[in-house]
Amino acid sequence: MPFSHLGLSEKVLSAVAAAGYTVPTPIQDQAIPHVLARRDVLGIAQTGTGKTAAFVLPMLTVLEQGRARARMPRTLILEPTRELAAQVEESFVKYGAKHKLNVALLIGGVSFDDQDAKLTRGVDVLIATPGRLLDHFERGRLLLSGVELLVIDESDRMLDMGFIPDIERICKLVPFTRQTLFFTATMPPEIRRITEQFLHNPVKVEVARPATTVAAITQQLVRSSGDPSEKREVLRRLIRAPEGVKNAIIFCNRKTEVARVHNSLRRHGFSVAALHGDLDQSARMHALDQFRRGEVALLVASDVAARGLDIPDVSHIFNFDVPHHPDDYVHRIGRTGRAGRSGTATTIVAPSDLRSVAAIESLIGQTIQWIADPAAGESPPDAQLPAAKSRPPRRDARRPRQPAPRQQAPRPPAKHARAEPASRPVTQAAIPAERNDRPDHLPAFLFRPVRVKV
Repeated sequence: MPFSHLGLSEKVLSAVAAAGYTVPTPIQDQAIPHVLARRDVLGIAQTGTGKTAAFVLPMLTVLEQGRARARMPRTLILEPTRELAAQVEESFVKYGAKHKLNVALLIGGVSFDDQDAKLTRGVDVLIATPGRLLDHFERGRLLLSGVELLVIDESDRMLDMGFIPDIERICKLVPFTRQTLFFTATMPPEIRRITEQFLHNPVKVEVARPATTVAAITQQLVRSSGDPSEKREVLRRLIRAPEGVKNAIIFCNRKTEVARVHNSLRRHGFSVAALHGDLDQSARMHALDQFRRGEVALLVASDVAARGLDIPDVSHIFNFDVPHHPDDYVHRIGRTGRAGRSGTATTIVAPSDLRSVAAIESLIGQTIQWIADPAAGESPPDAQLPAAKSRPPRRDARRPRQPAPRQQAPRPPAKHARAEPASRPVTQAAIPAERNDRPDHLPAFLFRPVRVKV
């Protein structure tokens, strides 16, 4: 079915055609008519299936009627990260080229005054992260009583980042009669509770089983020891594999590990950029733009890049660290194999990661294939340096010096023993000779004889 049968306006259809799209994806085909009918929608779909356009296109059609008022947005879209919020703004710019709509972006790392100036002029579409939205509300710069449509995107990521209390508060601030669109890739129990509490008789649109992976992605595992230097060497061999890597996103669990892997790859001559939550907004967007334009071939990232980022042609995903949560694995590898393309996702597995791998396989309902190391049997370049673990412990290098036996204090006399005269003053001759041979690390008072009185 083409887009023309979904009920979208002529302006939206022309913008979609100009973007080169002719056939909607399954989530778009099923969700857009319900959104235009002003029904609440619960959308469950794999990452990379076009969920953003599933709510952007009908919103543009609905917003052609009406006018925004100062500090009172007509629609509100909540995103878990700054990158996702900026990406949704780009979608409104692309598809709303023929609409005269005011779009505002409320994210961290940007001046409050600039954002406040946009709110004062009136906003048709407000895209925000929960924390910055509540900051503006508590400052009295924003009213949510005029919101007609609320979109909560990547709600399972909201749960992981601890935004659920903020989401509950925001849902209570917007009008009860608003329309709510709820999109997620997985449905943990906490998300199900939120949908039952804040969605009114929603239409459930599910185009794939929750937490499934795209069939076009080749998933594989490669073994490595837990030593970080060896894991980095395995990663370099995978990147240099004969089948070739056009570009790749490398995921790490911690920000510090992102920095180490980034510096290691750069020292070995790779074209690489880094992306994690401690970078300021301009640096994060610069790294993403470099990777999108092909100026760098590798992007080392934390899970801030795992959800919803639309980078259309990523050939490989490397999990340098096995994710702690199985759901994160689904989102990570979803950065490749998008829009019908094929992709490869390789995970480096240490012995301590086997339980996490089993949890991932249980979640996705399939067994991931193990592959051999591309350079198995060869000594990695780093092996010529003495590894810390190969040196014998210091305590095994030589036997510890045994301290001289301590002089035992004389025992008190037995109860019925014959009384002896009171103890005599100790003279120098009474000091045992071993005292002069006591170890240096024992204090002298331990070698003083004990006077026992009867």
